[in-house]
Amino acid sequence: MKNTCLILGCGDIGKTLGTQLIEAGHRVIGARRNPEQLALSGIEPLTIDLNDPDALKTLPEADIVVYVVSADRFDEQAYQAAYRDGLKAVLAEFDERSHKPKRVFFVSSTSVYAQQDGETVDESAQTQPTGFAGQLMREAEQTLTDHSLPGTVVRFSGIYGPGRDRLIQQVREGRIAAATPPMYSNRIHRDDCAGVLSHLIAKTLNDEPLEDLYLASDCEPVPLHEVMAWLAKRLKVETHEVIQSPLRRRSSKCCDNSRLLETGYEFRYPSFREGYAQVLESANQGRRTQKA
Repeated sequence: MKNTCLILGCGDIGKTLGTQLIEAGHRVIGARRNPEQLALSGIEPLTIDLNDPDALKTLPEADIVVYVVSADRFDEQAYQAAYRDGLKAVLAEFDERSHKPKRVFFVSSTSVYAQQDGETVDESAQTQPTGFAGQLMREAEQTLTDHSLPGTVVRFSGIYGPGRDRLIQQVREGRIAAATPPMYSNRIHRDDCAGVLSHLIAKTLNDEPLEDLYLASDCEPVPLHEVMAWLAKRLKVETHEVIQSPLRRRSSKCCDNSRLLETGYEFRYPSFREGYAQVLESANQGRRTQKA
């Protein structure tokens, strides 16, 4: 019998995850406000507004629920609705049902960390977010951790991949981060985001134990200057402007993914080099296709 996986907020990561789950033999339902783009992927589309209490009653039964909702704008009200309140409402809905999910996964962010001096952080590191985004994300995490339904929080670091090319565009413009003091950055390719979730879902369905929190970042925290210098060399551009960012100190930390690796997950793109090489090649293929 197929397991049913419900992906709430089925955007870029959700669609990639859904494709992997379908290949593994599962039924996948993708819920979002505008799900039309999901039809060709094999994911069953479901139109829903998760902030509508009546709409939650229409959610199908599911063995796995993945909450990967994104706020529709960067302000406190939108973040509260998308993360803390939305997740709380979904958990309440499924908790009332006789068929409860085997596990709920909540996609969180390393924005919950406030470390700023290049410290190493893992799942046990202190979280004291200073901005509303990190604070509300942390509240949502706690909502799941404290709930009676089995749940796992996955904290992703900076997500990049096809279509997520802001850093590449900055380098093309000749911009680069300062070399000193080093601003440590962390990232994970979009395909590894989906891969991590698929891996943890498989362990759940095989009745293997999971922790309630995983930090998902690639295997090489590295100064942002090094990443941009590597991109400049690959793009064959000269950098002439040093980026001055007021967020520089707040974002400098090194993410330790040891707990995730101990589950047996193998990264498709273990560092920025493999990942950005794929992004650049994908962009080149797209340009060649347009010219053909």
